[in-house]
Amino acid sequence: MINRATWMTKVTLVVAVLLSAFPIYWMFIVATRGNDVVSSVPPPILPGGMFGDNLQRLSDTEDAHFWLGLGNSAIVATTVTLSVVVFSSLAGFAFAKLRFKGRNALLLVVLLTMMVPIQQMGIIPLYMLMVKLGWAGDLKSVIVPFLVNGFGVFLIRQYAAQAVPDELIEAARVDGCSTLRIYWSVVLPALRPAIAVLALFTFMQTWNEFIWPLAVLTPDNPTVQLSISRLNSTYFNDYTLMFTGTALATVPLIVIFVLFGRQIIGGIMEGAVKA
Repeated sequence: MINRATWMTKVTLVVAVLLSAFPIYWMFIVATRGNDVVSSVPPPILPGGMFGDNLQRLSDTEDAHFWLGLGNSAIVATTVTLSVVVFSSLAGFAFAKLRFKGRNALLLVVLLTMMVPIQQMGIIPLYMLMVKLGWAGDLKSVIVPFLVNGFGVFLIRQYAAQAVPDELIEAARVDGCSTLRIYWSVVLPALRPAIAVLALFTFMQTWNEFIWPLAVLTPDNPTVQLSISRLNSTYFNDYTLMFTGTALATVPLIVIFVLFGRQIIGGIMEGAVKA
């Protein structure tokens, strides 16, 4: 029996959505206006006509290197996301469906890596390693250390254990498929919902990362988060400039969620039902 939502539930959800979306909407509003609207009461609810001027001022702010930072973040987030998806799906499939010595011990090691905040506790030795390799100030330093993570391996392993029947894999082996062919033709299609969730989380986390790029990159080769922070490094807080940069940095995340949101939500709900 399906329980229908009451009018109180619907009203509560609508209010929650409006309260959650208004700060983002107001950020875009300020990006189209001047600094005087920041302290105005009540706040404006309609866009202005100054977005082009704010965009030009953002481009003219040479210290921020905003467009370079935006491009660097796109490269870093895309590369890390693709790598995490590939390696996590391979490792998750292996842990869930392949039998080999030391499987449980290796899985325990993966779980232990999730319990240690690597970036916080290991930032100094990791930085020393980047300097030793000559990668400090280069995008490799914010890409290579995060090409795979324990959360992705564990997520795919848990999903593959439920979504991929052992009988299907055995049938593929009887047909002469190699392990790699089974992964590509049988396992990977079944993992699409979990991969969509992992890709979104990884992209968002990498795109929004601030501490590690701040430690290892130079101001002349920043990510977009460092570029936005540079907009706030002057004596005068130009809020419209910062909100313009933040709005532009938010657009890729919104586009990704709009394009893949249905599959992502479907993957989350499917995992919840199977659990």
